[in-house]
Amino acid sequence: MLIYLQMIEGEEERTKFSRIYDAHLPFLFAVARRILASDSDAEDAVHQSFLALIQHLDHIRDVDSPATRAYLAVTVEHKALDILRARQHTILVDDPDSLPGLDVPPPGDHGLADAMARLPAQYREALLLRFDQGYSVKEIAAILDTTPGAVRKSIWRAKQRLKEELEVEGITV
Repeated sequence: MLIYLQMIEGEEERTKFSRIYDAHLPFLFAVARRILASDSDAEDAVHQSFLALIQHLDHIRDVDSPATRAYLAVTVEHKALDILRARQHTILVDDPDSLPGLDVPPPGDHGLADAMARLPAQYREALLLRFDQGYSVKEIAAILDTTPGAVRKSIWRAKQRLKEELEVEGITV
């Protein structure tokens, strides 16, 4: 953790980062490990996530909030998928359905939450970052290390897919 703290200016930010690190490290490793086959790859994904967090630390308001946990989960999931893509070279980026993601069990409400849980990871990430966390397209592009155009396309596809999922539930949009 000392390496990360050396990258952060200001005692308040260091304290915030330390609290996040201590509170969420096991969770982030578990998320990465569900996607990646090895512990070392999962550690790499967590490390990359913490590096990204340092760049966006000012976006974290409450260390222990569900929003912070969701942000961290999306970030580590994305970093793990990047590692998986680099290792396998066979996954098509244009086909988000082919990318493994964090398995989210439907809450059983037969509504929006169930439909969101059935979305592929890339779509779920884009929607949660944009509409739940309130990030701009430009900020999401920076978080996910992609272009704003790719983010807009993912959000559009995600909304289309979510609409289809809701129609399966009998909910008209």
